[in-house]
Amino acid sequence: MVNSSILDDVFDSFVNGVKLFKDREVLRHDYLPEKLPHREDQIRLLGSTVAPVLKDARCSNIFIYGKTGTGKTAVTKYVLSHLESKAKEYGAKVKFCYINCRMTGSEYRVFASLSQSIGLAIPFTGLSVGEVFDRFRLGLDQSHIIFIIILDEVDALIKDRGDSFMYELTRINETLTKSKVSIIGISNDLRLKEFLDPRVFSSLSEEELVFRPYDAAELRNILFERSKLAFQNGVLSESALSISSALAAAEHGDARRALDLLRVAGEVAERQNAQTVTEEHVRQAEKHIEHNRVIETLKNLTLHSKLVLLSVYHLNKSSATTGEIYDIYNELCGEMGLGLLTQRRLGTLINELDSMGLVNAKVVSMGRYGRTKKIRLEISRSIIKDIFSGDNRFNQLLNYTLRTSHKK
Repeated sequence: MVNSSILDDVFDSFVNGVKLFKDREVLRHDYLPEKLPHREDQIRLLGSTVAPVLKDARCSNIFIYGKTGTGKTAVTKYVLSHLESKAKEYGAKVKFCYINCRMTGSEYRVFASLSQSIGLAIPFTGLSVGEVFDRFRLGLDQSHIIFIIILDEVDALIKDRGDSFMYELTRINETLTKSKVSIIGISNDLRLKEFLDPRVFSSLSEEELVFRPYDAAELRNILFERSKLAFQNGVLSESALSISSALAAAEHGDARRALDLLRVAGEVAERQNAQTVTEEHVRQAEKHIEHNRVIETLKNLTLHSKLVLLSVYHLNKSSATTGEIYDIYNELCGEMGLGLLTQRRLGTLINELDSMGLVNAKVVSMGRYGRTKKIRLEISRSIIKDIFSGDNRFNQLLNYTLRTSHKK
């Protein structure tokens, strides 16, 4: 009864308390506004690239680059939403399939999702990747359509599984007679071409589009426009708006972070029954988001990135070399029955973990012995344990006993 009374107080307070929001959903990442300010050039270029499908012609493949929160996904969905309306108006037989490759996680699920989007039933498991692709290819050719495939965060899957699935997709038009395929690849990593077979890259990058980060003034303008839809009149202070845009601008112009800061600040103010959203609420939101960011980053790491992080975790040293980490990574891959990445590739993953703030990778001088990279954890071991213990694949590896030669 006591717990029930507590919840009654919480819920009644929320329902009867200060109403700061009109619609908090407009501050979420998946909200697609009617206008996308400061991305007019990108909208125009992407629109002109895909326009040929309105005359039943295949459009060029296009590769879109840019850091997180620069509007890549929003612009792509915005353009294709308008293209879909125009296709119906002109009677063009166009179909789209959007896939987030980080969430999908495997070539099998990419091809299964593509198949399902054209009405084919594919089991969750049980078929080879090649068989799923063949079923998709045959089913697509019988559909008599122009099929635009959007592969968002494609860099995550390529780094984790290789580019063989991309090779198949970029060559698919050679075997189609009644349908045509165009591909829009979206990557957060400007260096993705380093991981692609040159033949795949040349086919995929018929057109390229780079999204630069937003600056503080642009972010403030974006937040101002969204805030008019999100908040009641007069509840958002100028200082809260300014500090949200400034903090996000410092994080490589990340509009998603700016929107998160504003939304969470509003929720913090709401819980405190405040009349306005202030700079202090934004500061509190920043701390809350940073903790959640680490958790989400850990959950969304690719398979091999998780194994690299676990290797640093198991060494449990103040700092370790790339060679030491590679030895442990080798063991863990063996335990999971996985093929190894090269040590050079592992070095790239370490750099990515460093850029995410999960490890610290610093090149230090060893005097006459040259220079070497020293790596250490930047987050608490308990967070890694909490997150990875919820994944059956990694729970056992958390308690894995290293070979004697690696014990420290």
